[in-house]
Amino acid sequence: MKLPCHLAPPLFGLILSGLMSLLVSGIATVRSVGVVQALPSVWFGAWLSSWLVAFPVVLIMAPLTRRLVARITAD
Repeated sequence: MKLPCHLAPPLFGLILSGLMSLLVSGIATVRSVGVVQALPSVWFGAWLSSWLVAFPVVLIMAPLTRRLVARITAD
């Protein structure tokens, strides 16, 4: 079963923000506490709080970014 296509933009934002916040929080966690102390539970806590911010930001900023890119690129 597939989801309706009108859900594609928020689903894209959900997946993209999840992956990007996972990567960025992982790097920040390792830089902050070191590789040895960067336990999955520490990383997960950092990632979850990051994702809660990243997802709505992506949903708001994506249309604005598309318009900006359209203005600065040729047809």
